[in-house]
Amino acid sequence: MFDGDKMIYMGLDEEGRHVNLRLNMANRHGLIAGATGTGKTVTMKCMAEGFADAGVPVFMCDVKGDVSGICVPGERTEGMEKRIDRFGLRDCFSYKGYTTTFWDLYGETGHPIRSTVSDMGPTLLARILGLTEIQEGVLNIIFKIADDNNLLLIDLKDLRTMVNYVGEHKDEYTLTYGNMATQSLGAIVRALLPLENQGGNYFFGEPELNILDWIRTDEEGKGMINVLDSVKLIQNPKLYSMFLLWMMAELFEVLPEVGDPEKPKLVFFFDEAHLLFNGAPSVLIEKIEQVVKLVRSKGVGIYFVTQNPADIPDAVLAQCSNRVQHALRAYTPAEQKAIRAAANSFRVNPAFKTEEVIKELGVGEALVSFLDEYGIPDIVRNTKIICPQSLMGQCDDASRNLMRVTDGMKKYDLYVDNESAYEVLNARAIQQAAEAAAAAEAALLAKQEEKAQKEAEKLAEKERKEKEKAVNSVVSTVAGTVGREAGKKAGGLFGAFGKRVGGNLGASLARNILKVLKK
Repeated sequence: MFDGDKMIYMGLDEEGRHVNLRLNMANRHGLIAGATGTGKTVTMKCMAEGFADAGVPVFMCDVKGDVSGICVPGERTEGMEKRIDRFGLRDCFSYKGYTTTFWDLYGETGHPIRSTVSDMGPTLLARILGLTEIQEGVLNIIFKIADDNNLLLIDLKDLRTMVNYVGEHKDEYTLTYGNMATQSLGAIVRALLPLENQGGNYFFGEPELNILDWIRTDEEGKGMINVLDSVKLIQNPKLYSMFLLWMMAELFEVLPEVGDPEKPKLVFFFDEAHLLFNGAPSVLIEKIEQVVKLVRSKGVGIYFVTQNPADIPDAVLAQCSNRVQHALRAYTPAEQKAIRAAANSFRVNPAFKTEEVIKELGVGEALVSFLDEYGIPDIVRNTKIICPQSLMGQCDDASRNLMRVTDGMKKYDLYVDNESAYEVLNARAIQQAAEAAAAAEAALLAKQEEKAQKEAEKLAEKERKEKEKAVNSVVSTVAGTVGREAGKKAGGLFGAFGKRVGGNLGASLARNILKVLKK
C-alpha cells in the first residue's frame, strides 16, 4: 500500500513501527522467499498493489493461477477486518480491484504475446535451440541470405522454409557466404521441432508486441497491472525460456538509461522462480544475470518469489537488495544449512537471533530488510505483512473477459499473416515449376511437330518413289510396245537392220515421254 510519502507500506515490525519499501530504491531488485503456505503470494500482491497505487506499472508471472484476483475487490471477512485494524489501515484501506491486462502466449486466457524470428535474431535463437558453434554459424548465414534477398523471417514456417531453400541452393551460396554442411542444416530443422511442439508457432508472428504497452497508467494515474498466465507456459520450458530471453533483450533495446529515478518505470515479479532456474539453459541464466545487473539503470525492478533463497543463482541473488523472508522449515541437514545461509544474508538485529526466528515465523509474518535512504540494507525486522485490497485467488471468467475487452489491447488478438519468406519462396517455387512445366510442354510439342514433319517428308518421298516407279512402268510398257511395232514395220522394209533402228526409236521415244511426265 502506497503511503503517499514515496514509500510502500508493507507491515509493522515487532515494535509497531511501519516497515516501508522506498520507491527510489525499488529498482535495486528484491527477493520474496519462504516455504509453501507461509504467505509469499500475499506479500507479492501487497507489494504489487503498492507499486500500482504509486503509479508504477507492474508485470507478474502467474504460475499457479492465483494472481488473477488482483483485478477484482477483495472479500470483506472478519479476519480481514481485524487485520485492517491491526495495521491501522481503517482510514486508507478499501476493498478494490486494479486495472489489469491479462496476457497469454497461447492466446487462451489473455492477449497473445508475439515476436518475430528476425527480432529474436540468430544468436539467441541458436543458444536456446542448443546449436553447436558451427550450426550457429550456419544459422547466421541463413539469416544473412534472407536479409540480402529481402526475405522476411516472421514466424517459424518462414525459418523452416528458408532453411530448406538454402539447403537446395547451398552450392550457389557457398562462395559468397561460406560452406553450409547438409548435416548442420538438418540439425537446425530437428532443433526447431521441440520448440514447435511446445507452441512456438503461437509466439512467433505478428502483430509483434510493443513492450512499451506494459508501461501504462490508468485514468487515475495508477500503474497498470500486467498478468501473464504462466500455468501452461511453465510446462514448456523451451518456449518459456524463449519468451524470457526475448523480453529481457527487448527491455535493453527499448528502454533508455535513466539512472536512479524517484520510482521505477516498471517492476517485474517472477513467482515460483525456482521453476525459472531449474534445468534452464545456461544462456538463459547468463542473460538473467546480465539483465539483473544492468537493467536497474533503466528504471526496472525485478523481484523473484521462491521457496528458498538457495533456488536463485548466487550472481542473481547478490543483486536482490530488498528482501522478505517468510518461514523456512528445517527437517533435513540441507534445509538447516539453507536457513543459516538465509539468516547470514541479513544485517543483524540485536533484538533476536535471525536463524531461530526464521523457523518460528507464522503465516503472514516475515523477516524484512529493505534499503535505507542511503542505499544500505536496513537491519532485519520481524514484520507482520499487511493484507491486500484485491481478491486472494482466481478471478472469475466474467471479470477476466471484461478486463480483456476494455484494456485497449485488442489489437494483439487477431493474428496477421503478412507476406514473408514462406509466401515469397513458395510463390517463386510455384512460378519456377510452372515455367519448367511450360518449357517441358513446349519441348514436347516441338518434338512432336518435328516427328510429324519427318513422317510427312518420309511419306512424300515414298509417294514420289511409288509414282516414279509407276511412271517408269507405264513408259517402259509404252516404249516397248512402240519399239516392237516400229521394229516390225522397219524389219519388213529393211530386215534386221530395220528392227534395230525401230528398237532404238522406241527407247528414245520412251525417254522423251518419261521426261514429259516428270515435268
